[in-house]
Parts: sequence; C-alpha cells; structure tokens
Amino acid sequence: MPAGSDWSGAEIDGIVADYFAMLADELARRSFSKAEHNRVLQGQIDRGRGSIEFKHQNISAVMLGLGQPWINGYKPAANFQNALVDGVLRWLNQHPGWLAPKAGRAGQSAVADSAARLWIGPPPAQRNEPPPVDPAFIAAIGRKYDVAERDARNRALGQAGEELVLAHERQQLAAAGRDDLARKVRWTAQEDGDGYGYDIASFLPDGRERLVEVKTTNGWERTPFHISRNEVAVAEARRDDWHLVRLYDFARTPKAFSLRPPLEAHAELTATSFLAALR
Repeated sequence: MPAGSDWSGAEIDGIVADYFAMLADELARRSFSKAEHNRVLQGQIDRGRGSIEFKHQNISAVMLGLGQPWINGYKPAANFQNALVDGVLRWLNQHPGWLAPKAGRAGQSAVADSAARLWIGPPPAQRNEPPPVDPAFIAAIGRKYDVAERDARNRALGQAGEELVLAHERQQLAAAGRDDLARKVRWTAQEDGDGYGYDIASFLPDGRERLVEVKTTNGWERTPFHISRNEVAVAEARRDDWHLVRLYDFARTPKAFSLRPPLEAHAELTATSFLAALR
C-alpha cells in the first residue's frame, strides 16, 4: 500500500478492533505485547510497522476527543482521516456496554477501596500540565459528536460515580471524627430523586452543609460535561455550600477535581437547547 494513502474502511475497522483489544487488556491489567499486535496487523492489512504505530496514536487522539480512555504508550497524534472517527464510533456503537462500571458487581468493599484512594484536587486550569493534543482540536471533536451527551445518557456510569463520591464523603467525615455526620450523608439523587440541583447532601467536619453534584466520565480531565439550568441555579443560590466534583478516567483509576461557584470562572457555559413556546 503506498505510504500516506488513506486507509480503507476495512483497514480502519481492523486496526480499531485491535486497539480496543489492547485497551481492554490494559484496563484489566492483563499483559500484552504492542509489538506482537503490530506484527499480526501487518499480516492482515498491507501496512508497515510505522504506519500502524502512527495510526494507533491517531486512534488515541480520537479516543481523547470522544471522552474515552486511551492506551498508555500510544501518545495521541492529530491529523487523521474523518473516517477514523467514524470507525471508532462504529465500534463503540456495536459494543455499548464495553466499559460498564464494575462497582456494583465488585461489591461495597471495592467501592470503599476506591473511595479511600480518591483525592479531589483543584481544577485543571490551575495546574501547569499541557494537554497531549491541541485542546481546541479536541474540543471541536467533543462538540461535533456531543461527548457530554453520551456521558449524560450513561446512567450506570453516573450512578457508579455518585456511589464512589458518596463513600468518599462518608470516609472523610469518619476520618475527621464525625461518625455522627457520616451517618447522615444522603444520596439525594437516589433516595429523593432528581431535581434538587445536587446528588449528595453531605457535611463539612464543622457541621456546615456540603451539597455535591457529581459528573463522571471515562475520558480525560477536560472532557466536557452537561450541567442543567437547575443545577446552575442551585449553585448560584447556595454558593457557600455547593460543590461540583468532576470524576474522570473512571474506567482506569478514578481521579477528581472540584469546582465552586461561580461556574463561569472555571468553565465556558454554552446553551445547547432552547424551550420553544408558541406565541
């Protein structure tokens, strides 16, 4: 195959499937050989080792833009065919449950262990960590394919994230000697329903309320997320109490940062729909 020529749909489907096979092994902490995968692919498609290596890096960039985890060692590289995004989306649409949260199956001990390791830090804007790919490029992919909406529709992912933060809140209070408050922490979204503008009613060790809205993604820290008009309104009305906890890289090792009102100081809020009432 001539160097630099576009990949066919069959070639893209083949290398995307191979990429997800390696990623599944990596997330499950199973050993695998990138070199062996590359060698096998060379026998299946008429592409050289370097071309396959770079296409794996292209797929990492697509995964980054689509709010998915990506393989360590395949640094995201931009400048890829639009057909590659379509190929990744085809695979994801054919395997909708491939990253189904395991917390429920693993039991409460696994949730407790993850909660104990969870550290909620400052938002990315306050850290000097350059993104692996031009953030404007990645943001354009996120908008075009509505990554935030995909996460918002994934109720199992959202509930698993809330469960992890719930356990973390209780552990933090218990560690501060406030078992009485830990017992009162309430999973509002599950026990009382949506619509309160926060998911968890918790406390600070001094007894003040701490209202926590949880947003979860399997993607990187800058993956966009949806926030409702009601959540924004409650954040403004309860500025002293309201906290947004953003969980990311959830399928691998969950990490988190916190945002405090006003949200406009940390994020650009974009209207994505309008309510139309006839005149």
